[in-house]
Amino acid sequence: MKSASALYKLPHAGNEIKYFDRKSNLTEEEYGERLRTSTTLYVGNLSFFTLESQLLEFFSSCGQVVNLIMGLNRMKMQPCGFCFVEYATRQEAALAVNTLNRSVLDGRIIRVDWDYGFEPHRQFGRGRTGGQVRDEVRQN
Repeated sequence: MKSASALYKLPHAGNEIKYFDRKSNLTEEEYGERLRTSTTLYVGNLSFFTLESQLLEFFSSCGQVVNLIMGLNRMKMQPCGFCFVEYATRQEAALAVNTLNRSVLDGRIIRVDWDYGFEPHRQFGRGRTGGQVRDEVRQN
């Protein structure tokens, strides 16, 4: 199975970016360029009980973590299963995507994908109940 990061191909290789965050306020070209140069990762499917200290220890195995932002339910201000991890270099971030995506953390298979870069207010869930949209439609 390919990593979700495989969705982000360089345009000169004849591939297009298949996912585009319309709420980013970027053009598709700007979005693609930011993904290609980013040192920030989106981490999903975290347990609501995973601690920031656990995440720092886990992601530091791939390099220097410059910033870690916990995703919060915008109504309850409690963790809601995602975070952003920013590395010092692109190479460290790539190592994390390639080695930690689909690994188990706190009893859950996590998702580690490239992100276009953290901006204020992105730490809040976008779902109707303040959490992630994915959790509102989850079947399990």
